[in-house]
Amino acid sequence: MERAEIIVNGLVQGVGFRYFVYRNAVRLNLKGYVKNLYTGEVVTEAEGEKWAIEELFKEIKKGPQYSRVKNSSIVWTSYNNEFSIFEIR
Repeated sequence: MERAEIIVNGLVQGVGFRYFVYRNAVRLNLKGYVKNLYTGEVVTEAEGEKWAIEELFKEIKKGPQYSRVKNSSIVWTSYNNEFSIFEIR
């Protein structure tokens, strides 16, 4: 099991981005959260199988229909079983 923090910027707020991430994370059986930041970015904390987090990262880089992802980054951290569900914050 792995944990990662994913941050994206661009046109990622006000376009259904968090709901898009939520649907994909639940489909991939990941735990964690997605939330908007005051900087205009969206952050995702995800725990689960490495392949599933990598798949989520691929989807996040594409984004939903009306979004435009400029930059995306993923930072792998230690898995600590912190979350019981995936949620939108």
